[in-house]
Amino acid sequence: MRPLRCSGMMPGGFTIVITSIWPYLQKIDESADASFLGWVVAAYSLGQMVASPIFGLWSNKRPRREPLVCSIFINLAANIYYAYVYLPKTNNKYHMLISRVFVGFGAGNVAVVRSYVAGATSLKERTGAMANMSACQALGFILGPALQAGLSFIGEQGVTVKFIQLQLNMYTAPAILAAAFGLINILLVVLVLREHHIDDNGRLIRSINYTSDADSFDASEEAEESIDHAAVLTSNVLFFIVMFIFAVFETIATPLSMDMFAWTRKEAVLYNGIIICCIGFESILVFLVVKVASKRFGDRPVLLVGLAIIFCGFFILLPWGNHYPKIQWADVKNNSLVSHLTGATTASNSSVEPTGCPYEQTWCQYTPAIHLAQYISSDILIGIGYPACNVMSYTLYSKILGPTPQGVYMGWLTASGSGARTLGPVFVSQVYTILGPRWAFSLICGMVLGAIILLSSLYNRLIAFSVRHGRIIE
Repeated sequence: MRPLRCSGMMPGGFTIVITSIWPYLQKIDESADASFLGWVVAAYSLGQMVASPIFGLWSNKRPRREPLVCSIFINLAANIYYAYVYLPKTNNKYHMLISRVFVGFGAGNVAVVRSYVAGATSLKERTGAMANMSACQALGFILGPALQAGLSFIGEQGVTVKFIQLQLNMYTAPAILAAAFGLINILLVVLVLREHHIDDNGRLIRSINYTSDADSFDASEEAEESIDHAAVLTSNVLFFIVMFIFAVFETIATPLSMDMFAWTRKEAVLYNGIIICCIGFESILVFLVVKVASKRFGDRPVLLVGLAIIFCGFFILLPWGNHYPKIQWADVKNNSLVSHLTGATTASNSSVEPTGCPYEQTWCQYTPAIHLAQYISSDILIGIGYPACNVMSYTLYSKILGPTPQGVYMGWLTASGSGARTLGPVFVSQVYTILGPRWAFSLICGMVLGAIILLSSLYNRLIAFSVRHGRIIE
């Protein structure tokens, strides 16, 4: 039996702060708005997009332990930086932006992990192994929001550790915890990780990196020439769309819930943390089902069904009815925001945090509110569709590539996903702020429909390398 280990460290490091980024940003810099939030969330993926091909190439040339340790150390340091972004006197929001870029850069090792799993499994084992790895990542998604929700009880003030000038509160504690996890992961990589490589039929290959052996290099060069590049490009596009729509979902969750349900910052962090935690548990069940379904029906049908479910999830989010969100009105005289309630108005000198849809977003006044039942139903459907599409996308991709060294290719796939997670938050924060949820979610529905059409049109070309060349019967 061959050992196969994977890690969910990066997703946990990401989601442990995702639900608190918006209220933390508002607290440290009052000039930050929802549009800037999009850039802050996108910064993580921008860093990952740049780093993924670099770490992928590094892993092709050298033992994978090296890029893994380096990337995790960068992630660790960046999380500490994030915890201290409140210290500067000015431009705090830009310090948060920079810290998120470096956190994402450290997360570029996902390409290394995926290329290792692809190279350490036979074609028959691949889908199950990828699903197991995704389950590990889902566990990270579960633990992240769960820990953030638990740490929310520390409160916004928390405690001050004077000798290191650290304010340990509900916003900084998760980042410090993520840094601690990074240290643990470095020890695991150094002490536990062992590398090996096999071909699609399960035969052991002596050299871990193809470039270390002349014959292996020639074989990989020949394999690369016969790769179906149209299928490779299509897989990258599909992965881009899958990651784009999920980036939209995770970015808009906190602002949307605060606008539609009049939740306070603390409530939004707690409730969305619980919701994402539940989605994580749901995802693990989906991965178990995917392993069985892909063996029976194939990878492509599972991907197609997953996209259809995501379409339904965003379609449900479209506003309807005659119920409108509670609005924060501007008290011009006192230059403060107060919440406008039906039949009563909160005093402008009240210490209560204003809640509801900001008056600056003009669409709040004529766009129907999204009901909590819609929000929960959408979460459930996206929690089914996204993990299925995610694991099927890069499983298919690894099979299409075949025996060629996959570090760089996986780097480009991860970069395409990171590009999606860079553009997605910026897109949704701009469209949502200016035009509202109806336009934002309608455009996403159109994008998912385009992905379904693309997959259907190139369905017969998205097959494994060994199947395409007749070496293995599908």
